[in-house]
Amino acid sequence: MHKISLLLLLAAALLLSPAPAAAQSSGPVYIVQPGDTLSSIAARFNITLDDLMSANGITNPNLLSAGQQLTIPGLEGLTGILDTEVINFGDSFRSLQRRTQVPADLLRRLNRLASPSEFYVGASMIVPKQEGDVELGRRLSPARGESLLELSASENTDPWTLAGLNGLDGTWDALPGDVYYAEGEPAGEATGGLPSAFESAQITGLPFKQGGTGEVVIRPAAGVVALAGMLVDYPLHFFPLPDGRQVALQGVHAMLDPGIYPLRLDATLSDGTTQSFEQMVLIASGNYPKEALSVPSELIDPAVTEPENKQVLGLVSQATPQRAWEGPFGLPVGQPACIKDWFGLRRSFNGSDYDYFHSGADYGICSQDHPFDIYAAASGTVIFSGPLTVRGNATLIDHGWGVYSAYFHQEQSYVLAGQAVQKGQLIGKIGKTGRVTGPHLHWEVWVNGIQVNPLDWLAAAYP
Repeated sequence: MHKISLLLLLAAALLLSPAPAAAQSSGPVYIVQPGDTLSSIAARFNITLDDLMSANGITNPNLLSAGQQLTIPGLEGLTGILDTEVINFGDSFRSLQRRTQVPADLLRRLNRLASPSEFYVGASMIVPKQEGDVELGRRLSPARGESLLELSASENTDPWTLAGLNGLDGTWDALPGDVYYAEGEPAGEATGGLPSAFESAQITGLPFKQGGTGEVVIRPAAGVVALAGMLVDYPLHFFPLPDGRQVALQGVHAMLDPGIYPLRLDATLSDGTTQSFEQMVLIASGNYPKEALSVPSELIDPAVTEPENKQVLGLVSQATPQRAWEGPFGLPVGQPACIKDWFGLRRSFNGSDYDYFHSGADYGICSQDHPFDIYAAASGTVIFSGPLTVRGNATLIDHGWGVYSAYFHQEQSYVLAGQAVQKGQLIGKIGKTGRVTGPHLHWEVWVNGIQVNPLDWLAAAYP
């Protein structure tokens, strides 16, 4: 009866799938994730593209969509759904294996893991799930001197059940501070593997990407007086949220090579002691295109550009403790908005290597009657309003918590340094001042000293 129910469930799921063709062979079902291709899925499961297409009756490999369900051939004896879990901060291979109750050898085989170093924050792990599987949601961690018997008594279970569920050799095998799981709903936001100073740690928007904004949310334990940390080589600045958690926002440089980098958290306790936790995180490619440009040499002369770059960086490097913005940012120009150049473009100037990138979004003039107005993307305080050599007439707004927006090449600015502005307030007029070839607004968003894709801030609310 159990097998029949499972087959009926899978059949119904496949009928509801947006797949161009139904699966043609038996095997576990993989749910297509955003960014997947048939080739990447075939490589992930170490099968050929032809076998994958044949198993699913697919004739056109380009007809693939997120949420589509594919049968994976070659995994004899395995059924059910091949779910995907993104590893978050504090997770470990052992905690994932204990929580999901998937045999360690099967987890390694499905994810082709050769060493623990391949298990990092932002990685997508394939986790097989069957109908009727029990998810172990309750996280347990014995304190120093606490036995498994005492721990199980507090959780209304018994030590032999806990030992069996967590793969321990016996009830004597539990270690203080190690993470174990029991049946039941998660209690709070506790994350496996973290020191006691951190009740939880959550990273949103994984994996991090070039030009993206990293968001790290911590719920500190009682007695923690300060939080700090590092992402790659940038210090994290934490600020309080209304519910007692703290958040740090950090830009990821658009030119940072994709790969694995360290993320460290530090907590200072009231007695002066500190606790730290470090884990490697994935920085993914932003998939930015390239363009080659020919420009007058003085436009890229470091003797001119570098002093101005340092001046702007100095203006946007402070993290004001008061937050002024709420919700997503607004368009910095009137409708219809017309983007002429996108953030992150890799640029080659006059035959150089692609060592440059476009650090903002360029809003141009799309028609003869197109509006020239510039608006504050979010509430804040103007920290600079004046002429710059390369950027022309410029306005910079501090939104708090290390977040800034910048508006360059204006014909005219209507605000002064020190002035408070509101989201949507008229602050200037599009122009062609500075070193440009035509009228446009170059709009930037900075997060803790790094330029990020400003369109992300239009699409989502941080934090």
